[in-house]
Amino acid sequence: MERWRGLEAVPSGWGRSVVTVGVFDGVHRGHRQLIERAVGLGRERGLRSVVVTFDPHPSELVRPGSHPAALTTLERRAALVADAGADAFCVIPFTGELARMDPAEFAHEVLVDRLHAAVVVVGANFTFGYRAAGDITTLRELGERFGFAVEALDLISDAGVTFSSTYIRSCIDAGDMAAAAAALGRLHQVDGVVVHGDKRGRELGFPTANVSVAAHTALPADGVYAGWFGLGDRRLAAAVSVGTNPTFSGKVRTVEAYVLDVDEDFYGHEVTVEFAHRLRGQERFDGIDPLIEQMKADVARTRELLGA
Repeated sequence: MERWRGLEAVPSGWGRSVVTVGVFDGVHRGHRQLIERAVGLGRERGLRSVVVTFDPHPSELVRPGSHPAALTTLERRAALVADAGADAFCVIPFTGELARMDPAEFAHEVLVDRLHAAVVVVGANFTFGYRAAGDITTLRELGERFGFAVEALDLISDAGVTFSSTYIRSCIDAGDMAAAAAALGRLHQVDGVVVHGDKRGRELGFPTANVSVAAHTALPADGVYAGWFGLGDRRLAAAVSVGTNPTFSGKVRTVEAYVLDVDEDFYGHEVTVEFAHRLRGQERFDGIDPLIEQMKADVARTRELLGA
């Protein structure tokens, strides 16, 4: 898959293509539906497929300080798009100039002039242009003017719930990892680097990897989870704590993974943490001994749930 940052990076001579546009945070089941449809149409017509996304999230520029929790890093988003079969992944910097484009200007400059769209595939709720003035009707009218077809797909839903990034964020925020996984089509994961912590876990007999994640990362509700710790091509069972360590009057929210049956130095490594099951909420214990007993129970439950 080709990766471009900015429309100026689109290769000269790029032919007509099937384009799908959106933020695609999480690349959840609804997003994959759009991407796979674009890929399928491209193959049917002998055209390449392009997934267009934006960085930073548009809301951060339109309403500074309102950046939603990110379900995926940009790197992770690109990997998931590649896995869905797209030929190109185009990241457009979301600037004030782009935000001020009216729908016709966006369609002409982005979809037609740069990407040579033959077909544009979007969700039925798609909006675009200055102050989201354009919708599907607008896009179809512009397609007739500029020579591209439009397919608008209804978003996937289950039991009356429409799968969206907003819905998935709410599930994660509540610690409902099963519901989040059902909408994502996989376990929710965060990416980060293992950094030095206070080494308290090792003193308690449960050495943990303190994972530093990027700002705006979507973290589950404070508590303890059974999950997986990914390092390179290794996927290791882990009991994962998210929270401020109230027993020790902690103030900073952290992600700490106790990797079962592995005693290694993970410092400095880029890792992933997947959240499979919520074991319990965050608790404050009256002393070290009851905390250690609970940690033993958490590890035992993690083994049971993960079959580790």
